Formats: sequence, structure tokens, C-alpha cells
Amino acid sequence: MLTLTALPIFSDNYIWLLHNEQAVIAVDPGEAAPLQAWLAARGAQLAGILITHHHHDHTGGLAALASPALPIYGPAGVAEVNRPLVGGESFTLLETPIEVIATPGHTLDHLSYLVADRLFCGDTLFSAGCGRLFEGTPAQMLASLQRLAALPARTQVCCTHEYTASNLRFARHLEPENATLAQREAEVLALRAAGKASLPSNMGLELATNPFLRCGEATIQAAAQRFSPGISGELATFTALREWKNQF
Repeated sequence: MLTLTALPIFSDNYIWLLHNEQAVIAVDPGEAAPLQAWLAARGAQLAGILITHHHHDHTGGLAALASPALPIYGPAGVAEVNRPLVGGESFTLLETPIEVIATPGHTLDHLSYLVADRLFCGDTLFSAGCGRLFEGTPAQMLASLQRLAALPARTQVCCTHEYTASNLRFARHLEPENATLAQREAEVLALRAAGKASLPSNMGLELATNPFLRCGEATIQAAAQRFSPGISGELATFTALREWKNQF
């Protein structure tokens, strides 16, 4: 099985790396130099790049990394992509099957990649949260989250940003008496204080503690009604929560 490494860039991004001793698959290289240094230090070569969406902090390193022989998978609107995808495809890199899932909401072209039990979900599903809606609708984002939530509980959630602590502050505001949330927040704060990543998460943990995956639960719907009185149903709850989080 390929080794998983999170390479920090910028203030809170990760380039996810799947690799053996010689070859590497990189996910969302928003910056080239840290990845080039990592490769040089190990004498490794890029075998392929996976792009989840077109935002610059996910694609900014492509111009420096691209070469005619390097397969770059992602949305067709990204200039350096030479293997355009729309979702529903499957392919193999480093003898490893990869499934492509369309997950619009954050952007219309957003893709997620399932590699064995690892989900690379960009800015759709975050640890304890979800992405902002820059292009898609609440209905699109909710459907994307529900599609990902149907994956097995053991699935590792490899999102691109270290937002877990701030997302848990919001989740705790919604459910201040939730002991599971309190425990998770304490664990995450300890990891961050030690300079460690809070990621990857896993789908079982997200189903238990991520309010955006729990919009059908009575406690979450009641919390959303504090922000938007009179609403009902999962979509209205999700819409209210996302707008509340934007202002939180």
C-alpha cells in the first residue's frame, strides 16, 4: 500500500502525497517549491498529480511542475490538466486504482478522489466542517456531502486545509453539551499545540461530529433554528448552518 504524507504549505494548506520509495502522486500542489524540495531530498519522481478544483491555492504549483510526460488529472478548466475529468471515471496510478467523484458546491468543477480507503476531498468535506459555496448551490453541496458520507466509516478524510480546530469551535457552539465534540476538540487542540496535523480524519468520526453531515438530526436542526427560525428539513438546515458559519 502506498504511504500517505501531508506536506504543509502556506498557512493552512496540505499537499497530500501518496508514494513508494521512488514515485509520488501529489494532490493539489498549490506551491511547487516545497514539493520539489521534498522530492529532491528523497530522490523521488512525480508519477502523477490529482487536482480537485481550480482555485489557485490548489493549482499554483502546476506551471513549475508540469511536463509533457507527467499525467495531471483534474477539471478541464485548469490550464495544466492533460487528463480532464468530470466525475465517474476510474484510472490507475502506481498500480493503484483511483475513483473520481464529482462533488460540486464549493466550485462547480470540484472533484474528489477515492484511493483505496483514502478520500482526497479538497474543499468539499473538511474535518468537522465543509467548504464555502463560491459557485454551487446549497443543494449541490449537500448532495456532494451525502455522497461522501455514504463511504465506509474507515475511509480516511484527506482534505486540503487545517481547519479542524476552528470548525470544532463552531460545532461546539451549536451543541455545547455534546461530550463527543468536547473530547474531539480537546484531542485536536493537543495535536495542534504539539505541532502535529489534525488530519487525516475518518468518515466514522465525521459522521459523529461534523454538523454538516448531521443535518437530519434533531439537535442540529434545533441549533439551526436559532439562526433561522421557522426552517425545517435537511436542506434548509444545511443552508442555515453554512451561512451561520460564514459569519461565525
